[in-house]
Amino acid sequence: MTIEEKLQHFMEYSMEEARGRYDREIKEYTDTMEGIFQEYQENRRRQENLEIKAETERLIRENNKRFSEEQVKIRRTISSLQEELKAKLFVEMKDRLARFAESTEYHQLLVKQLREAVAFAREEEVILYIDPSDAERRTSLEVEAGAHVTVSSYSFLGGTRAVIPKRNILIDNSFETKLAEAKENFKLRGGTANE
Repeated sequence: MTIEEKLQHFMEYSMEEARGRYDREIKEYTDTMEGIFQEYQENRRRQENLEIKAETERLIRENNKRFSEEQVKIRRTISSLQEELKAKLFVEMKDRLARFAESTEYHQLLVKQLREAVAFAREEEVILYIDPSDAERRTSLEVEAGAHVTVSSYSFLGGTRAVIPKRNILIDNSFETKLAEAKENFKLRGGTANE
């Protein structure tokens, strides 16, 4: 083997060795870079998932807050409408009571209430009151009830009141009291007609 052949062989061997080392270093570098890239992608995915979760929770909270605010507005509106309807209903009730007070059924109701108050008092003193608007009926009510009837000094929208002084009892069958009780106990219920 000549020197040139030896040099050629050495050069080929050196080049092969260098290429092998180059390939190994490139492979190691590529593997390292791919590992770093995968780790970066996983971190980025985790970060994105956390951001998505945080944003989703924020949107849910915001939506719940808006929903609650709207619910409160709706309840206020419903409550306001219920009060308005209740007021209209009781105005209509007063009108109907005023019309009823002009009927013969009303006169019969007064007589019945007065008789019941007298029966409840038994033999004790009872003071029977009628509304000032019923003053013209006083005489006929006294005859039919069989007791003295007093016209009240203030209006109670019709009906009767009776006081039994010895027992401190007030029998209140006035329309004013009945309306006040009805108003206090009144609840407007929504829903279907079956409820």
